[in-house]
Amino acid sequence: MNPPSRRQALKAAAAAVLLLAATACQSAVDAQTSPAGPAAAPKQGGVAEIGVNLDLVPANLFTNSNVSITTVVGLVYDTLVRYDNKTLEPKPRVATEWKQSDGGKTVTLKLRTDVKYHSGRTLTSADVKFALGNYADPKWNGQLISTAKTITAIDTPAPDQVVLHLEHPVSNLFDLLDTVPLVDSETAADIATGKKLIGTGAFKFDSWRPNTDLTFSKNPAYWGGAPYLDGVHVRVIPDAQSLAAAVKSGQVHLARGVGYRDAEALASTPGLKVTSLEGAELQAYVGLNVTAPGLEDPKVRQAIAYALDKERIIKEVFRDKGYPVSLPWPRTSPAYDQELDSRYKHDVTKAKALLAESGKQLPEIPLTYVGNDQVFTAIAQIIQNNLAEVGIKVALTPVDSTGFVKQLIGAQFPGLWTTNHSWAQFSPATLTVSAYPFNARRNASKYSSPAYTTAADNAWKLQSVTGPEATAAYKELSTQLLDGAFLAEIGVVFEQAVTRDALQGFEWSRRREPDFSKAFVA
Repeated sequence: MNPPSRRQALKAAAAAVLLLAATACQSAVDAQTSPAGPAAAPKQGGVAEIGVNLDLVPANLFTNSNVSITTVVGLVYDTLVRYDNKTLEPKPRVATEWKQSDGGKTVTLKLRTDVKYHSGRTLTSADVKFALGNYADPKWNGQLISTAKTITAIDTPAPDQVVLHLEHPVSNLFDLLDTVPLVDSETAADIATGKKLIGTGAFKFDSWRPNTDLTFSKNPAYWGGAPYLDGVHVRVIPDAQSLAAAVKSGQVHLARGVGYRDAEALASTPGLKVTSLEGAELQAYVGLNVTAPGLEDPKVRQAIAYALDKERIIKEVFRDKGYPVSLPWPRTSPAYDQELDSRYKHDVTKAKALLAESGKQLPEIPLTYVGNDQVFTAIAQIIQNNLAEVGIKVALTPVDSTGFVKQLIGAQFPGLWTTNHSWAQFSPATLTVSAYPFNARRNASKYSSPAYTTAADNAWKLQSVTGPEATAAYKELSTQLLDGAFLAEIGVVFEQAVTRDALQGFEWSRRREPDFSKAFVA
């Protein structure tokens, strides 16, 4: 396989307009009145100012669980392959070509020879072996750990060759190769503290001041070509309105974590653009702890799914930047089934009937959500009203982001919870054998079903992600999700990234990791 020329493709697409560079101390007024326009050529220099609403949690670097983590990974680290945002066809990155043999149980990868770590050391097959093995260590809570553990041996016959031996074929192997950061073996022990984050990406990690900011400088030896930017400065701005004000005034060039209403208002502001991160879909959902009083009954759980006014949530909270679903799959997924996906439409009468059939007298149920997140605060209030309409009392229980992620990973929610999940935009099997809310063997709902586990395994152990056998496997998997109802999907939604017109060349991965390797400011 011949790798595409990312430099040529992005140069062709890139255009330049004004941007406030952090190191220039240029005023916001100057930034808004500069004559730079969309026809300008890429420009060397400057620092991109990024605003995010959540701080880094270094110990969770492999979890994809917040915007600072995805930002760090996108800037500092490379992966072996990379999906584009339209297909599940892997494209070369650090691995230039690959072949599968032995029915998908052996995969041979050819590596680039010009990839260097930020320390100056050249990446070899030994580093790939370390990175894959390191990801499989349970201490990191990597969501694709089950797939990583199917690799029973890794051979390194040459510095630029890696041979993976799998216990059995897996349909989501390239999800793993697209996801695992190629960390540096010599400094991996410092990752959990945030002291050293050394990769081979376009930017070097310089520093982290907790709850304040992170700084990165360009990697002039980047194998994809030195970035135009001198660096990236990430500011932690937890308050959504303050974050919106920062991008509106020109203090930051890109804001991630702005509420959907704020993004809608900013879209009409001269000098700003709002981009939906398509290909990196999120799914808003309600999780249910099936061991909580009353929630052990599938009829009660199905009643909750029918009670949710998903159309209202998509319209009012997400400002129509998405669509309601009953299943986790976006419309682009090979598992998407329009007929099955229409099952849990808002139906108060049906919800009340199911509750009556269950015969349960439900206690007040706690609903956990991130309290400083405007989006899920609004969703929690709508859920509370929806469930009250069918006779279920809900107690709103806001927590901070760190505590929420801890409860999610540890399956510690006492009743209901609401948040986004990811991974459904990847191979369907990844969601049900890997993601915290869905993992058939251990999930945040404490749900267990032999039929669900079998369906998840059948979809996972395919050699191909598409085809008649895969379609049949996904249909059974979807049926198990609908019947079990341990998660109630709300809708597929798209993160809204707000940028100043001056920031050009901003791209993103399917995990919403920003790619600034060819970005520039004017």
